[in-house]
Amino acid sequence: MSQSPPPTTLRFDRPLVLIGLMGVGKSTIGKRLAGRLHLPFVDADHEIERAAGLTISEIFARFGEKEFRDGERRVIGRLIDGKPKIIATGGGAFMQEETRNLILEKALAIWLDADIEVLADRVSRREGTRPLLKNRDPRAALTELAAIRNPIYALAPIHVRSQPLPHDATVDAIMKALSA
Repeated sequence: MSQSPPPTTLRFDRPLVLIGLMGVGKSTIGKRLAGRLHLPFVDADHEIERAAGLTISEIFARFGEKEFRDGERRVIGRLIDGKPKIIATGGGAFMQEETRNLILEKALAIWLDADIEVLADRVSRREGTRPLLKNRDPRAALTELAAIRNPIYALAPIHVRSQPLPHDATVDAIMKALSA
C-alpha cells in the first residue's frame, strides 16, 4: 500500500510552466504536480484547441505553423495572468522568442527532458496527433528537434530529467528542485 506524500508547504506567486519536447509528459506530469501543489492545471494546447474550435493538427493543416504559433502566444499570454497554476505548453512554444520571454519574465519555466528513445516510444503510442511527426520517423524527427530545441530549453531556470519510470518519479524530482 503506497503512502501519500506529505502535504507541501511550497507557495508560489506566479505560474509554473512546463516546457520540453513532445512526449516528455508535460500534461500528465503537470496534472500530478498541480495535485501535489494544490494548484490549478491548464494545458495550453487544449486551451488553443478550445479557442480555435479546431484540433492542433487541424490548425496546422488549415493555417500553417506560423498562424498556430501566433495563436499559441496569445493563449499562453492569457494563461500567464500572475496567478499560481501549472501550465503545460506544446513543445514548440518556448522556441518562439516572444512567448519564451513572456514565460521567463512572468512565470517559472521548468524544462522536462528525456532520452530520445523514451520520447519516441511515448509519441508512437499517439500516432496522428503530432503535426511535426507527420510522415516522419519519430526517432529521427525527435533527434533533429532536440538538437535545435534543447539549447533553448536550457534557458529555463529548472531542468528535470524524465526517466522511463512512473510519472510520480518525475513529479518527485520537480518537487525536490522547487524546494532547493
